Amino acid sequence: MTRMTTAADYTWLQTEHSPLMHAYCVTLVREITPDRLLHELGAEPELIRVKGVEPLREPSYITWGEHYGDPLFVGVAAVGDWSLMVEHNGYLGVTSAAMLPVSRGRTVVSHFRNVNAVDRFYWFEDGETRLRFEPLFAYSRDGSHADDPELLAGMRESGFDLREGEERSYDLCNEAAFALAHRLTGVHLTPELFASLEFTGALVPVPER
Repeated sequence: MTRMTTAADYTWLQTEHSPLMHAYCVTLVREITPDRLLHELGAEPELIRVKGVEPLREPSYITWGEHYGDPLFVGVAAVGDWSLMVEHNGYLGVTSAAMLPVSRGRTVVSHFRNVNAVDRFYWFEDGETRLRFEPLFAYSRDGSHADDPELLAGMRESGFDLREGEERSYDLCNEAAFALAHRLTGVHLTPELFASLEFTGALVPVPER
């Protein structure tokens, strides 16, 4: 597990990408190209190309207004041998029926928050759910590696408070999700990447859960 960033390293997301952080899903998939990922997800053939995360917002909300969440608009870009999928107000990356098949032979790490502060974090590996939890309630987890000591140490170092009870801190939970994703994938997302990556955008149907 990579030991680099913490929640404090991702506070730029609230200042530079506040609309995204109100309702987002960010997913990393190893050893797959953006085009191949879109193909495996069953994307519709009409594609757009945009630079940076911000231009993905308008088509995402237009799609919501027209289709009410199915299909979803996603943007996918290459980051080394990983594909980064970004959704404004989406949830495909934390939909097991979509991502478990994609994870066969691969690693998938995804996290999500909606406007009601409902949040999710998933780590899929080779068709298995290794970790699943709500960042606001990180003390409650499941998955095959949910209680692995190294993973728990990484969660704490990322910024999650794993205690139960009223004294538990809720600060920077979503930023901690970005830090944990970095530790699990080695992919460090930065303001420069969010501004410069070339995304392919497409509509993807949501499979039945």
